[in-house]
Amino acid sequence: MPQTKIVFFDIDGTLIDMQAKKITPKMLETLHRLQDRGIKICIATGRSPMVLPKIDGVAFDAYLTFNGSLCYDRKGVIFSNPIPHKDVVRFIQNAAALGRPVCVSTRDRLAANGADADLTDYFFIANEPVPVADDFDAVCAEDIYQLMLGCRPKDYPALLDGAPGAKIAAWWDRAVDVIPAGGGKGIGIEKMLAYYGLDKAEALAFGDGNNDREMLQAVGTGVAMENGSPELKALADEICGPVYEDGIYHYCADKGLI
Repeated sequence: MPQTKIVFFDIDGTLIDMQAKKITPKMLETLHRLQDRGIKICIATGRSPMVLPKIDGVAFDAYLTFNGSLCYDRKGVIFSNPIPHKDVVRFIQNAAALGRPVCVSTRDRLAANGADADLTDYFFIANEPVPVADDFDAVCAEDIYQLMLGCRPKDYPALLDGAPGAKIAAWWDRAVDVIPAGGGKGIGIEKMLAYYGLDKAEALAFGDGNNDREMLQAVGTGVAMENGSPELKALADEICGPVYEDGIYHYCADKGLI
């Protein structure tokens, strides 16, 4: 393996067990030891910057949020790619026709036009309530990086009808993230590697969901969690143990990264 200089971590189901909802001591040790060896550690998530987990004692080097639509580090924004406004409007109309409320995400605000059981449970994964807002329409006039709503795979064609500037990034079967058609975690990683002057071969990534497929293909070594989706594990370069057994810690120790 070429020398690893940067590692990207998905959050839910990868960095943090979705059932326990907290980072383990071994995972915390892994993050510290990677940085101690001069390896950059980066979040790569579908979450917005407002609902990133706060991990005591850990300062990540960079953040890839909204499935790659907004990437930044301590110095500022690395890549910004909002969804075209007309596609946001059309998608919300399509969702309304299906009786589905939608939550939109600006860089510093989440706003929903309602809540249903699927959207409520989706937000509960991050221990957050659905942010139903009276000024939803006004928020929609701002740059929107991501939309979230409950739905099923059979609804995807109807939701995307007439919105060519948007695409679905799904990692759960009851809800989706909607991102720019030209976006995704893979694009975000490409932008971040270029920013830091790093080669693809020097990057490592861990993920568990189908929205991590492009991410694992954008790095030199893409590692799927054992608890990940069958589709992700089929394309991954390697598979590590499950999140609830500190799979990342044991992988990094076995590879001499920590």
